[in-house]
Amino acid sequence: MADIANSKLLHTGTGILPMEDACVVLVKTEWNAAIIDELERGCVEVLNRHKVKTVVVLTVPGAVEISFAIRCFWEQTTAQKPDAFIALGCVIKGDTPHFDYVCKAVTDGVVQLNLQLPVPTIFGVLTVNTEEQARERIGGKHGHKGEEAAITALKMISLQRSIK
Repeated sequence: MADIANSKLLHTGTGILPMEDACVVLVKTEWNAAIIDELERGCVEVLNRHKVKTVVVLTVPGAVEISFAIRCFWEQTTAQKPDAFIALGCVIKGDTPHFDYVCKAVTDGVVQLNLQLPVPTIFGVLTVNTEEQARERIGGKHGHKGEEAAITALKMISLQRSIK
């Protein structure tokens, strides 16, 4: 099992450049709203702490629709282009194989976006067996995945800027 204690991800003292001009777009789902709202809260808190200039939040019905919304936003926005996207969702396993199809679709969608768009798309989608496991990932024993997604976005924006 992945353990945040084995990572330096939360070390934000170095590796993050100033973000006063950055734009980050969060795309969140309507399913499992209480979990998603907490992922969003943690994400926005980190982005605000790092003084990200613009944070846009889009809401889609479900996880499968995340990649479509990101692609549409990228192609149709005439304002400041985002420096990163963050996909926020929570897929909880049920009694049918639907869980497997949704998880694969959203994962493949984010991978494709990372290969096609010139900015990163961060995978902040919980894929869990139970609601309890989801709660453990929004401030419980497995950390806060919304905060981690925001930190990942900041580090990827900084990486991209440092190699330009």
